[in-house]
Amino acid sequence: MAKGPYMVTLIPIKNMNRAIKFYTKVLGGKLGYRGQGPMKDFWASGTVAGAEVWFVNPGVREKRKLSYQTFVVKDIKQYVAALKARGVKFEKAEKMSKETKIEGPIAWDNFGASAFFKDTEGNLLMTWQNFPPM
Repeated sequence: MAKGPYMVTLIPIKNMNRAIKFYTKVLGGKLGYRGQGPMKDFWASGTVAGAEVWFVNPGVREKRKLSYQTFVVKDIKQYVAALKARGVKFEKAEKMSKETKIEGPIAWDNFGASAFFKDTEGNLLMTWQNFPPM
């Protein structure tokens, strides 16, 4: 903590092997450390899209309605196509306003575009493109 606080995203998982495979092979992340011995299936750390993440198996899952990870991308169409090619299934896009345009799993608005999918553990993830593009 000599450099001050920093943020880590905690991702609840059910199956450590399955989660590590999804976040490294499908989303292109890197595994940093995996717990040893009795902690092997309880805790791991890594990076995904440049952010530090910790995978934990809490035993009891919390109910969440709006908490999810977001991947901010420069080209949402390209990113969604790449994930689909790796087997990711996207949620049906939903209108946020009267102006929202739906194109497959992508919802286009005047302030940005979004698409939602779930990881292997049932966590809702979002990909987002700012407008104007970054």
